[in-house]
Amino acid sequence: MSKLLNIVIAVLLVGYPFLVYFGLIWFDARAVALLLIALAAVRLACLDKAPRGAPLCQALLLPIAVVALIGLLVMVSGEPSLLRFYPVAVNAGMLLLFGATLLRPPSMIERIARLAEPRLTPKAARYTRVVTQVWCGFFVVNGAIALATTVFADFAVWTLYNGLIAYLLMALLFLGELFVRRRVRRSGPAVVDAR
Repeated sequence: MSKLLNIVIAVLLVGYPFLVYFGLIWFDARAVALLLIALAAVRLACLDKAPRGAPLCQALLLPIAVVALIGLLVMVSGEPSLLRFYPVAVNAGMLLLFGATLLRPPSMIERIARLAEPRLTPKAARYTRVVTQVWCGFFVVNGAIALATTVFADFAVWTLYNGLIAYLLMALLFLGELFVRRRVRRSGPAVVDAR
């Protein structure tokens, strides 16, 4: 698969709420579901090139599986409201994925950090555990809001929150953590001395 195709499919899956919103304006639920299943299948084929067991690859498998499952459920039922549960399911899945690594270390953020810096200090490992806990908290809050917009809000509000606001909040959390990480690094080395 070309990198461009991979990027286009990733953007479409990230833009899932807008894809569903506008898709249901022009097509019926089954046609939108079929498109989502096709996108998930192509994205999965693109991931096949990634190294097995890589933390980011594992994290990407979850939304792909959720898209495919919701697509299949809509294909069978024809019920368009099922398409709105994707953000809820992804947040729940990410909470389980990140939370499981708190019970069975290393934490998800430590696994990701070790890709760049394999020899983290114990202090840095503790910090990555706290960051994993913060992300778990984010998934709880964001998932609850996603559920509220799914059950109680109209389709436009659902699309706005899950397609834009949630991503802005995620970016703010990421940037805030980046700022804190730089301050933590200044207080001591993050990598164990090789000597």
